[in-house]
Amino acid sequence: MHVENRAYAATDTRAGWLPALASRGNGRAHRLFHPLCGATPDTLVRLLLKGGIRPGRLHVAATALAMTALRLPFTLGEAATVAALLRLRPEPGPAPVFVVGHWRSGTTHLANLLSRSDSFGILSPMSVGLPAEALGLARLARPFVEQFFPRTRLIDAMPLRPDLPQEDELAMANLSTLSCNHGLYFPDRLQAEFDRGVFLDGVGTAELRRWRGRLVRYVAKMTRAAGNRPLLIRNPANSARIPLLRAIWPEARFIHIHRDPADVCASSVRMFATLIRELSLGPAASADAQAAGLVQAVYPRLMAALHRDSALLPPGRFVEVRYEALRQQPMHEIGRVHDLLGLDLSAPSRRAMADSLRAARPHVPSHAGPGAPVLDWLRRHPELFQYWNYALPDPPVPAPASRQGEAMMPPAPHQVGPGQPMQGHRDRP
Repeated sequence: MHVENRAYAATDTRAGWLPALASRGNGRAHRLFHPLCGATPDTLVRLLLKGGIRPGRLHVAATALAMTALRLPFTLGEAATVAALLRLRPEPGPAPVFVVGHWRSGTTHLANLLSRSDSFGILSPMSVGLPAEALGLARLARPFVEQFFPRTRLIDAMPLRPDLPQEDELAMANLSTLSCNHGLYFPDRLQAEFDRGVFLDGVGTAELRRWRGRLVRYVAKMTRAAGNRPLLIRNPANSARIPLLRAIWPEARFIHIHRDPADVCASSVRMFATLIRELSLGPAASADAQAAGLVQAVYPRLMAALHRDSALLPPGRFVEVRYEALRQQPMHEIGRVHDLLGLDLSAPSRRAMADSLRAARPHVPSHAGPGAPVLDWLRRHPELFQYWNYALPDPPVPAPASRQGEAMMPPAPHQVGPGQPMQGHRDRP
């Protein structure tokens, strides 16, 4: 059995009556059990009342409503229990460590490695899928549900295991109406939900207060569940939320991983297009064109916000990692991150990371680069390359006549204008 399935082997031993692991891996359970099946009642109702569900997906919305109703006793019970515990022990736990960077920059690879350290707690797939019942129903259902986990993520070949960290954005999309993931579920408002969920555009005080309160309670209960260790939280959307997160946790630390912008853009377009096709409840549209427009709008603005806000962090609170260096010298980079952030890296943690690297399947990056419209757009944003000393891509080769009909990327708002270089800074030990 592959190393990545050891956790599943343990589950087989505990629950031999469950379906065999051969039933895993088709990766299509989300088409019936949509992520919103784990939403709280108020969140789900508010989202569905906005509309945008096509007839062919009404059964998915109905399933989510039924699951929410069935979970209600567990939802209310855990909310009451957590509230009582926080009243008895109101002292805040340790501040999280946030892994940030644009989607497809290597946040998952970095977080997976760091999660082998015994210094961190993590957010497991079950705890983000059922965030309101993470300590109760999620634990009860885990042995059964994990039998049907796909072996890899929907968007790539990265392993999906119960002991690997997941994004807190998945949890907040089920706890709050404020999440960029809602744009993937309802792509007719894709850009609007990203602008709201990532950059907080037009978000009212009451909605932001509700989002913040639920995030704080979720992180508090998961920190206690992790033995009061700091949570390792990876989430690209947090790249634009540093001031908001520091207002909650002044001692929070941030690790930014960056990668060649051409690779990031090409991979992000493929990823968002896949997620829109697989998770959308809304009208069918050109997922590729929508994904390309989204990346064009979000990438420069996200990076500008991250660099502006990270430059204001005090020493020992921010470090940057080059994706290519992490691939070439992973243990050196991991050690550097721990040193600069003042984190402990024990000998057992080092061994666990080294074992994880040896057991991992060889990384085979995609050689599919960005299309001509993306390359043309990237060349108009040299600041994205200059900051990290990446080479500007060559001009796009003119498409042959048979490909002239390919969709072009639409103009996007919120771009960092050409000739406006972002202010860089070094790691601050």
